[in-house]
Amino acid sequence: MPGTSFATLDSAMVVRAADLLERLAARGLTLATAESCTGGLVAGLLTEPAGASRVVLAGFVTYSNAAKARTLGVAESLLEQHGAVSEPVARAMAEGALSASDAEISVAITGIAGPDGGSAEKPVGLVHFAAAKRGSRTLHVEQRFGAIGRGPVRRAAVLQALDLIEEIAEG
Repeated sequence: MPGTSFATLDSAMVVRAADLLERLAARGLTLATAESCTGGLVAGLLTEPAGASRVVLAGFVTYSNAAKARTLGVAESLLEQHGAVSEPVARAMAEGALSASDAEISVAITGIAGPDGGSAEKPVGLVHFAAAKRGSRTLHVEQRFGAIGRGPVRRAAVLQALDLIEEIAEG
C-alpha cells in the first residue's frame, strides 16, 4: 500500500533537532543538507522547530545522478566510477552543499532504502553519510542497516545524520 513505509518524525526527534539547532546557533554555525535516499527528511526535521532559520540555510534533495552533478557539482566521473551510493560521492555531496550555500557545515546522505535496488556489493540498507566543515576535513560514515524496510532505513539514516552533524560541529 503506497505511503505505508513513510519514515515518520516523532516528537523525540523534533526535541533532539531543536536541541541540536540551539547548540549550533550558540557556536555561530549554519547548516546545509544534501540528501538522496532520505528525500529531504533531515531538512524537514531540522526546520520543524521554530527559529530554525537561524541555523538551516539550505536543503538540497538530489535524488538523481544528474541532480547531484548539476546542483552539488559532484563529478560525473565519481558517479560513473563509484556509483551514487559510495563514500566518494557522499563526500562530494557534503562539500558541494558547502560550495552551493553560505553554510559553515553540511551533511550528506546517499543510500539504498529499498525494497529494491540493492546488489551483492551494495545491498538494500547501505547508506553513506558525509559531513563537511569549512576549513576542516570531511567526515564519512557507512551504515548497513539491512533490509529492515524503506521507512525504517530512512528513519535510521536521519538519526545517523544528526549524530554526524553533532560530530562535525564539535570538531
